[in-house]
Amino acid sequence: MKRKIVYLILLLFIPILLLFLFVYMNQEALIFYPNRLNKDYVFKFEGKYEEKNISVKDGTLLNTIWFKADSSKGLIFYLHGNAGALDHWGQLASVYSNLKYDLCMIDYRGYGKSEGTINSQSELYSDIQTVYDSICKYYSADQITILGYSIGTGPAAHLASNNAAKRLILQAPYYSLVDLMKIKFPFIPTFLLKYRFETNLYLSHCKMPVVLFHGTSDNVIPYASSQKLKTHFKPNDTLITLKGQGHNNFSDNPEYLSSIAKILY
Repeated sequence: MKRKIVYLILLLFIPILLLFLFVYMNQEALIFYPNRLNKDYVFKFEGKYEEKNISVKDGTLLNTIWFKADSSKGLIFYLHGNAGALDHWGQLASVYSNLKYDLCMIDYRGYGKSEGTINSQSELYSDIQTVYDSICKYYSADQITILGYSIGTGPAAHLASNNAAKRLILQAPYYSLVDLMKIKFPFIPTFLLKYRFETNLYLSHCKMPVVLFHGTSDNVIPYASSQKLKTHFKPNDTLITLKGQGHNNFSDNPEYLSSIAKILY
């Protein structure tokens, strides 16, 4: 009888342990969905832009595109979402160049024409910091806006918490990746998560004004995430609610376009 009980316990727990092991070992594939581009791929965007490869600490080359506006007011450092590559994300550049802002977009490791693969949170943060340092060679802190979208909001908030910048803008941010996993996959222990992206902690250390945009119909990262982040606001921080907006296509929303134009005026 005891052997049968032990056998049943093993039968029950071994698949669960294997699932947990799979989640731990394959987090990058579960979080990041890069689209790779050939090194000889030619970008085709409107307006003026320059492609730059930036070498990070271990020598990996990260691909960036610097879009130029006429009579620029400053630069926006844009950290994109978890899928695609700059051939897609670069289509958003005109929204900001039309507002007289230059724009720097980075493809993370393994995305687009960037080399390597994402291996750790600390490595990702270090890569982003290196690109930011390159930006600071051409723009002063009071000219730089850090903007993160979706998965890019945690790294954007982390970067802002450790650097001076004019403002931080987050589109569809999560409270933390740990919090989001509790909502989406409550049966998986959070200690398995290597990428914690604790936006809530980073905001507490951001000295610049912070603006959040979030849609009430977001079924990827709930609007409640931004409501929770409000508890970490300074007096001059703002949450702009986009009624009926989903997770994607912020640049197609007239209310977003109107609000961002006022913020970047």
